[in-house]
Amino acid sequence: MTGTAIVCSGQGAQSASMFDLLADAPEAAPVFEAATTLLDGRDPRELVRQASSQDIHTNHLGQILCCTQTMAAWAVIRGKLSGPLVMAGYSVGELGAWGVAGLMDAAEVLRLAVQRAAAMDAATTEPSGLVAIRGLKRDTLDPICTAHGAYIAIINASDQMLVGGTRTALAAVITDAEAAGAVRATLLAVEVASHTPLLKTASIQFGRDLADAHLPGRMPANVRLLSGIDGAPVFAVAAGAEKLARQIRQTVDWAACMSTCRESNVSKVIELGPGNALARLMQNAIPNVDAHSLSEFHSLDGFLQWIKRPAS
Repeated sequence: MTGTAIVCSGQGAQSASMFDLLADAPEAAPVFEAATTLLDGRDPRELVRQASSQDIHTNHLGQILCCTQTMAAWAVIRGKLSGPLVMAGYSVGELGAWGVAGLMDAAEVLRLAVQRAAAMDAATTEPSGLVAIRGLKRDTLDPICTAHGAYIAIINASDQMLVGGTRTALAAVITDAEAAGAVRATLLAVEVASHTPLLKTASIQFGRDLADAHLPGRMPANVRLLSGIDGAPVFAVAAGAEKLARQIRQTVDWAACMSTCRESNVSKVIELGPGNALARLMQNAIPNVDAHSLSEFHSLDGFLQWIKRPAS
């Protein structure tokens, strides 16, 4: 196939301006209303402007804000796309990708984001997080993680990975990774050890939450939704939901998702935001791909004009 990939961002790039381009879009209004209800009456558009950066990067707010961005952006663009579509999401963005694929509506995505964050917070018994490591291969990084009780959480490329663990373990990983020649070892603004066995109980609980959700019995026609843990297309809803829950405690292989997009001859990648990290990764992984994020544009009209333009 040849077509467009819709990629849904994870946490880390929340900001006071994240909803600026979508705030007044009528198509996005129901999404913001649903989020307001789940945020105890706080409109997310005002919340991100008024809250501190530390607050909007908490696990609870971060997950619902990122999913709000995904579903609001999708509400604006979904009627403006043609041709085959591939959907994939990074970390909590994979939940948003299920909404983009039509497996749940925006209100269900946001409700599940709240439940997912709550389960992960409950499973986090001591200060934890993620570290971005660049410049080491996995055969070098794995022993470092094992020595300190940390885990590979996300694979972005053969020499770009995120490591999850307690803050104590991550401090030791940073020291050893730098000594082993890492180009970069940076603690991220994330409060939980996502995609590691430390969150096994959260994964189990979220599996129960998904079992209680209003999911269809079969995949929608003409949908190519990728699983985050291996980049494989989801062919059955129940099996896909099991993997969606399992990624909370298992490594996310984003490199595999990008490989599937490349093998599918994707020529355009639309990142819904917040941030543009996934668009940059796609540019590195797929030669000549036309990849951009909503967050890179100064106006919604400019973003929509680019979407309509054929990939060069």
